[in-house]
Amino acid sequence: MGTSTAPQRLTPKGQATRDRIVAAAAKLMFERGVAGTSTEDVLKAAGVTSPSQLYHYFGGKKPLTQAVITYQTDYVLSVQRPLLSRLDSFEALEAWRDAVVDVQRAGNCEGGCPIGSLSVELSDHDPQARAQIVAGYSQWEDAIRDGLKAMRDRGELRADADPDFLALALLTALQGGLLMTQARRDTAALEAVLDAMIDRIRCHATA
Repeated sequence: MGTSTAPQRLTPKGQATRDRIVAAAAKLMFERGVAGTSTEDVLKAAGVTSPSQLYHYFGGKKPLTQAVITYQTDYVLSVQRPLLSRLDSFEALEAWRDAVVDVQRAGNCEGGCPIGSLSVELSDHDPQARAQIVAGYSQWEDAIRDGLKAMRDRGELRADADPDFLALALLTALQGGLLMTQARRDTAALEAVLDAMIDRIRCHATA
């Protein structure tokens, strides 16, 4: 069976079925991991009775997993997009920090980052998956960098502030904080590292 992920022309019903399979797979892989999720589990959760449908839309588990990476990246960024799109002030950075912490509290500090969880499991042995995950992180990093660059361009950050460096550091701190939150089952480490990074950015403030 092939593993091509080339776009297909789908009927509205077919697209709905494909979307339902991806959503079910994303939920199960987040809860159980990729290795702990079988195609049979996915079909059952999606309410799809014929295994041939999964292979028709995806070709196998690996392309399905790639679709899940795209799904989770889109989900994470869409949830944060209202804040990421205007992450260009210290007030906005603090509001984003609060929103990230609130999401973890609402989820009982379980699961960590959907993209990060996939990265931990797949990056060492699936180069295609790793490339997708890196691309997803890059979108996230770009949104943070654009806000910091806007602050520098307006003169709120000094000219020696490096938006690329600070955005990468902030995203890396976030990922570490999410991992600690998952292990500790509290948000103390996440709050501490985000506060520390925002304070680090404040060191470049002109006022």
